[in-house]
Amino acid sequence: MTKRAAKAKSDENGLPDWADNELKNAIFQPLDTINRTGYFLDINEQNKKADIQLYESLPDGRTIVEEIEISDDVKTSELMKGFVYEYKIKISKARLSDQLCELLKARYQIDMEEIFKFDLESAQMMDVESDFNPSGKDDEEDED
Repeated sequence: MTKRAAKAKSDENGLPDWADNELKNAIFQPLDTINRTGYFLDINEQNKKADIQLYESLPDGRTIVEEIEISDDVKTSELMKGFVYEYKIKISKARLSDQLCELLKARYQIDMEEIFKFDLESAQMMDVESDFNPSGKDDEEDED
């Protein structure tokens, strides 16, 4: 493949090959481990990844985490969508090169100096009671 063809191919994908390689090979440093509650939106058992919705935001403000890596200690076959869980999430970050920061700012108007990686260390289903009362009576009425 000629240089011109290689450049055209990388531009079609959005990022030049060098930038794509930097992101794929980023060296992440552990930052923090936090607990949050939420529920699974999607679970990919084969790739051991999931999408989760959090009730409390992460330090960077997000409440949805796409393709979070699931620890080998967590049995994906036992996880269920739509139920409330308490998650233990490990957060890592990697610094981007000055060259990639400039590319993102110039081409995409994105001001970013680091990227984050999230790992799901544990997921414990919570016993959350429903407000639904099938008898139709209020609990207070029962006390009379």
